[in-house]
Amino acid sequence: MTSFLLTVYVLVWPLVVAGVLAVLCTAFGKEAAEARRQGRDLV
Repeated sequence: MTSFLLTVYVLVWPLVVAGVLAVLCTAFGKEAAEARRQGRDLV
């Protein structure tokens, strides 16, 4: 494996993690807003 491919492999993981975190935070925000609108607890 070349050092370039290894560098790309290492640098891609933070992007994947950031994308997953963004999806989770967006979904949590939507659920919290809907729960607040309906007057019920989130958990």
